[in-house]
Amino acid sequence: DDCSEFRSQFEAGGRLSCTRENAPVRDASGKQHTNKCLMCADKLKKEAQRGGGTVQRNKLPASERTNQVRCS
Repeated sequence: DDCSEFRSQFEAGGRLSCTRENAPVRDASGKQHTNKCLMCADKLKKEAQRGGGTVQRNKLPASERTNQVRCS
């Protein structure tokens, strides 16, 4: 489940370009992926969404979004 070789290739938009090779692997939860790159793409995307990876700009936490007031 070591994805360090793919971290530098992970784009800010949450994308990782992977080949279509068929070399099945399972992640720590037991979910099967077509290859290691696709497994890491899924893992890195989830990390970025949780804030543990790529910084998401202009995104407020849900708690702050509900308190916004629209001004004209």
